[in-house]
Amino acid sequence: MKGGQPTLGALIRGLRTRNSWTLKEMSDHSGIPISTLSKVEHDRLTLTYDKLLQLSQRLNIRMSELFAEDAQAGGDAPVTARRSVGDLANAVRVQTANYDYYYLCTELRRKRMIPVYTRIRAKSVDEFGEPVRHPGEEFVYVVKGRIVAHTEFYDPIPLEEGQSIYIDSTMGHAYVVGKDCDEALVIACCSSAEDGLMDSLMNLHGEDASGGI
Repeated sequence: MKGGQPTLGALIRGLRTRNSWTLKEMSDHSGIPISTLSKVEHDRLTLTYDKLLQLSQRLNIRMSELFAEDAQAGGDAPVTARRSVGDLANAVRVQTANYDYYYLCTELRRKRMIPVYTRIRAKSVDEFGEPVRHPGEEFVYVVKGRIVAHTEFYDPIPLEEGQSIYIDSTMGHAYVVGKDCDEALVIACCSSAEDGLMDSLMNLHGEDASGGI
């Protein structure tokens, strides 16, 4: 949103200005092409997961700094009149063997919830791996196919297209495809009163994850 909360482009431009770097110098330090940095700074492009990770590692900044601005003096002001139109082309994409995550509306800073479009391929909990845990709560809606939701304190529950589940995300949970289903598509919203939710979600993907558009 122009003139409101800073976008990723504004944060990148501010970082470059503080270091008195030209676009070429920023490119040399980050390893990201000049043309890509220019488009990001002008809010015409977002960065994929692997590029955000590369930027944070090479410039020695926390991943969360690329998703949220510093708190303002005197406490957080109410967030009003914000809007973001999300699409898969501009999502931050994380790929693994068992799922693809598309983090939507990433140009908005300090979001109170994180929308994610997910393609699920894992067919069992063993294939999925260790159940995940992170701060807050989440809502998952099945768009296509069927899934089985596994949670730490409840029996597994199958969910068909049009069904949804709302859970406490601090308990272990895993989503796998249902019987006779090769792939399922879901929309999820994760929310937490704690800071650093995006960091927590990104850390779940581990070293086997890759990014892309």
